[in-house]
Amino acid sequence: MEITAIFYLLPALLMFCAGVYGFITRKNMIAILISLELMLNAVDVFFVVFNRYLHPGQLEGMFFTLFAIAIAAAETALAIAIIINIFRATKNVDVRGLNEMKF
Repeated sequence: MEITAIFYLLPALLMFCAGVYGFITRKNMIAILISLELMLNAVDVFFVVFNRYLHPGQLEGMFFTLFAIAIAAAETALAIAIIINIFRATKNVDVRGLNEMKF
């Protein structure tokens, strides 16, 4: 039995959908950040799979994935810094409490 692209795309799609669900339903900023990282990792899997099956001899998908990993690492560092500053100001990382910081 040959392993086709669907064996990689279906778990990546489920991972992306779980990330979207977590991003929409969670109120904790750390959980939202984890959901965002889950979606970014699913996109990385899509890049690699499409590169492997559409252009088997080339490495464009791999390079896109490396750039996406680097951008995700920078985004995570920035988001954690913002979350730490918000926690210092409010002693809470709940998204619903952010409206109180406006006033």
